[in-house]
Amino acid sequence: MTTASSDSTIELAPSYAIPIGLGLVAVPLLFVQIWVSLAIALFGLFLLIQTVMLRLRFTETALDIYRGETLIRQFPYQDWQNWEIFWSPVPILFYFKEVKSIHFLPIIFDPKMLRACLEQRFPKNQNADT
Repeated sequence: MTTASSDSTIELAPSYAIPIGLGLVAVPLLFVQIWVSLAIALFGLFLLIQTVMLRLRFTETALDIYRGETLIRQFPYQDWQNWEIFWSPVPILFYFKEVKSIHFLPIIFDPKMLRACLEQRFPKNQNADT
């Protein structure tokens, strides 16, 4: 976990588990299905680049997504209806629903800190059945 400019803002550390895992899965598939292996490897490379470039910051009022030091998207908690982290043994996908849209993000950030920040900023009992 990294703390950004203020004490109430938390920036999540990157997690390279999914991009590296996809790369490892692609290697043995190379000998079985070259095109499938190539597709998985390219997706893993794409996620690796995103892991290096993107940062999630939880502020008091919103989830902010940064590319380097540039804010590229802001999701105010007041617009959230629900969130979920899929596949608990190995978290791979973060879903959240806003009033007008839904979003899916691969877990390319520290999954434990992601869950802790979500539970702190938008507790599960707040988003029940919406």
